[in-house]
Amino acid sequence: MTITRESDLDQVLDYPFNRPDSLRLADEYAHIRRTTGLARVRMPFGEEGWLATRYEDVRTVLADPRFSRAVAAHHDEPRMRAGRVTSGILSMDPPDHSRLRTLVSRAFTPRRIESLRPKAASICADLVEGMRAEHARTGRPVDLVDGFALPLPVQVICELLGVPTADRDRFRRWSDDAMSTTTLTSEEFDASREEFRAYMRDLLADKRSRRAAGEAPDDLMCALLDARDGEDRLTELELIDLCNGILVAGHETTASQIPNFLLFLMGRPDEFGSLPISDDAWRSLHDDPSMVPGVVEELMRLVPLGLGGGQARYATEDVELSGVVVRAGEPVLVSVAAANRDPEVFDRPEEFDPSRGRSGHIGFGHGAHHCLGAALARVELQEALTALSGAFPDLRVTDVDWKSEMVVRGPRHLGVTW
Repeated sequence: MTITRESDLDQVLDYPFNRPDSLRLADEYAHIRRTTGLARVRMPFGEEGWLATRYEDVRTVLADPRFSRAVAAHHDEPRMRAGRVTSGILSMDPPDHSRLRTLVSRAFTPRRIESLRPKAASICADLVEGMRAEHARTGRPVDLVDGFALPLPVQVICELLGVPTADRDRFRRWSDDAMSTTTLTSEEFDASREEFRAYMRDLLADKRSRRAAGEAPDDLMCALLDARDGEDRLTELELIDLCNGILVAGHETTASQIPNFLLFLMGRPDEFGSLPISDDAWRSLHDDPSMVPGVVEELMRLVPLGLGGGQARYATEDVELSGVVVRAGEPVLVSVAAANRDPEVFDRPEEFDPSRGRSGHIGFGHGAHHCLGAALARVELQEALTALSGAFPDLRVTDVDWKSEMVVRGPRHLGVTW
């Protein structure tokens, strides 16, 4: 039966629900999923919208062509910050989205990504040795984020894209700005984005010069330059924004999930609430590394990386979700984290069970905007957990300094010792 506007759904909730200083999934999600499935929400900026929490509804919003990302550019979309992004691949619908994604997907084929595994494993080994050396030199806890979690994906994505790793501190600042929520004014957000674009424009100019001189490195940026200059398949701004988007997405989420996963496996109930986790989960990985792929998949399902919010999709016609008619022109936000704990889909959804495998979770999204780098993230997360659990079976967390006012959650610094 269709629920009308005269129902309890008229109540508007302040959103997002999650706190930035933990990795708990707020109780409101389960309540909404169990009752109405959808809720009216108000974010710090933009118009009101719907929030979808049930697995099937979330998949529908993410994959059904009746929901559009591109239309959001013509609305005051619900969002966490004053600044807006109305360009780039994440703001597109097919066929424009498909055109750019096809260009990039050549670099993210399963075969090519798997060929990067030895490189990722080698980087992990070097970083572990660096952690050992720092601990031996100082006798103090080591920051896992700066010492391991951040440099691993940065080195991998820089090599894949063709960006100097030495510029890490510069694009980390731009990445923080791009992922910020309320710390920047609209003008500051735009200024940071233009500065990042200028950096990438200069880097592309250098690539063009080197290619003209017969020096053409085999990296993704040069492949995209060929598509731009030789085939005219994307504009200059699309090229710049695409490279910047890959650089940010290619390191920020993995750099956050490595310490998040470690906190979970350390059995830190204060960070996750009452989710069941055995006391010897970390030691189990050390004793049986074959568990790692299953553990990564289950943690992608269970660990809610995002603060909340995400990018709204706009209904282009009336669509019914969980008995609620979403009218044409209304925005819908989705909670992937709530969907990944839907008891209609997952048995014992609040329990940590690495034997589930991929089990249909949508931790990497779904539909046209499914994470392009999912295979790369899996390789990096698997190699990271294998290296860390193998080297430090008695690892202990000493302190956590959480990120604040960011789209993604996780430690900015995580002290560890052994």
